[in-house]
Formats: sequence, structure tokens, C-alpha cells
Amino acid sequence: MVGARSNRQPPTSNPREDSVPPVIACFEVEPWEEGVLRQQLAELELRATHAPLRPDTLDLAQGATLATVFIYSRLSADLLAQLPDLRCIATRSTGYDHIDLETCRRRGIVVSNVPTYGENTVAEHTFGLILSLSRKIHQAYVRTSRGDFSLQGLRGFDLKGRTLGVVGAGNIGLHVVRIGRGFGMEVLAHDAHPHHLLAEVLGFRYVPLEEVLRQADIVTLHVPYRPNTHHLIDRARLAQMKRGSLLINTARGGLVDTEALLWALDEGILAGAGLDVLEGEELIAEERQLLAHGVAAEQLQAAVRGHLLLRRENVVVTPHIAFNSEEALQRILDTTVHNVHAFLAGEPANVVP
Repeated sequence: MVGARSNRQPPTSNPREDSVPPVIACFEVEPWEEGVLRQQLAELELRATHAPLRPDTLDLAQGATLATVFIYSRLSADLLAQLPDLRCIATRSTGYDHIDLETCRRRGIVVSNVPTYGENTVAEHTFGLILSLSRKIHQAYVRTSRGDFSLQGLRGFDLKGRTLGVVGAGNIGLHVVRIGRGFGMEVLAHDAHPHHLLAEVLGFRYVPLEEVLRQADIVTLHVPYRPNTHHLIDRARLAQMKRGSLLINTARGGLVDTEALLWALDEGILAGAGLDVLEGEELIAEERQLLAHGVAAEQLQAAVRGHLLLRRENVVVTPHIAFNSEEALQRILDTTVHNVHAFLAGEPANVVP
């Protein structure tokens, strides 16, 4: 049962470990999460903070065997080198591009993730962004909050009969497909591993990426961020998109070339964008990091471009909250506790390849 405490004892390698409980350092945790972790990981010495793991919070992890982090903790090779006792990283996310996996493999550090927790959660937020743009809800809210009830410029469009393009038809993407079909939309999908039986059951078609971009009125991204998907949506691919279409990204900021996105908005290729993620979002979220040593010029440029997106009426930005429902957060925590217990029992679970 996920979250259940294992009766097996953690492996030991020296007498000290028999008498001193292993240390787990918990970063980016809210008070309620810390309470749950303390209760369900009572056999460990637990240290916790709301801040990400970074050079100025590194002391909390000194001597720790395990660490649990979220996406704003950037676990680089240099940072990991300062944590010689670390043996397990339990990230409370599906993605793991914030962790230097090569260094972890070389050091024998187990990295586990939360492979599934909120497929419907993220899909619902995706449609929240779509509806905000298609019916100009965000613009109407800002206007009426100022006492202006005019309808000028607030005409939207129906989703029924429109074409939705889903790039990445995995667990989340398939939920997006299902909701889109419920709105009466035609759905095209692109995925590296098509499942034709599901396409027949749900009523959508798999097509090449170029066809998704050419035909879709709304393109939504649900692929993992990896070196081969960096700037998957660049200037060339944006130029292929249907004029007046919308782009939605609830996956990872690095999938979209922000400079090219600004260009596509200026040219009218895109009528708008709904973004729950931005390139350099960790720097935008905590701007004092912009002055930190070791921040690459490319990262700084991405952060500045992200700020430019925030000023546009036809762009809706949310602060990486597509996952952030009560139910999804509880599932994330349950799976993280399970991953920690599995590691301590010598049988790591949900290990990142």
C-alpha cells in the first residue's frame, strides 16, 4: 500500500548506522507536508525547510543520507559534490530535469520520482488555460474589476468543432484528449509511441508533429523535457502553426523557445498562449537568484523574456500550479513516502532510469 510504513529495517554498513537514524533533508515543503512526513517517516531524523536546496541552504543536507526536493531545487554536479553522504534523492515530481542524473549514476545515488499523480489534475488546468484564452476570461476579469463592463474586444470562440492538437499523448495527454472530445473538438495527437486502440476508443487520430501544427486551432504540450525536446517548439515550428492559433504549455518551460514565442505573438501567428511553465521560471520565481554567481547568460535572457510575456494581454501565465490540487498533492506525498521506505528496505521504487 502506497505510503504504508515498511517493517523491514534499513540496510546498515557500519555500527554507527545501527544506533543513529538516517537523516532525510526535505526541501520545498509546506508546514502540512512536513507534519505528514514527520509522522510517516518517524524512524528518520527529519530536517525540513520551505526553501529549495541551493548553496545557501546546503547546510540542512549535510550528513543526510536521503533528500526529497521539488522542481526548484537545482541539483547540479557542483552542489551534489558537497553532499558526500547522499544516497537517495526522492523528487516530488514526475520530471527530473532539475537533477544531474549522470552525477547521480556515477555516485550510486538512487533517484526516484512520482511517475503518476495528477493526470486529470494537469489536464483540467490545461483546459482552464484554454478557456481563459478562448473566452477571454482573464481580460474580462481585469476589466470588470476596474468597473468597466464594456464588451469591446472580449468576443471569444467556441471549442466545439475546433481542432485540438495534443503533443505527447501519454497519461496526461490522453486525459486532455478525453476532455477535448467531451467539448466536441476534433483531436489530433503526436506521440513517439502511438496506441491505436486507444485512438479508436477515444476518437482521435495520430499524425506527424508537422500536421498537428498546421491543422490545430489549439496546440497543447505534454512531453517530458529532455535534451532532444529542448526548444521543441522553435521559430521554424511556430512558423508552421495555423495563423491565429493558441499554444498551451503545462509541461516544461524549456520545450518552447521564448524568443521565438514572442516573435510568433508579434507576427500574429499565435493569437495567444497559456503557460503554466516558463524558461528560467526558477529565476523569475526568486529573483535574488538573478544576481547569483554561476547563472548563465542564456538563463538570464530567458528570465527577461519571461517577464516580457507577463505584460501581454493575450498571454495567460500561471506559476507552475497545474499539479496543485489537494488530491494530487496528497498522492505526491504518499508516493514519496513509499519511495523513501522502499529505498530504506533495500528495494528502491520508481527509480529514474
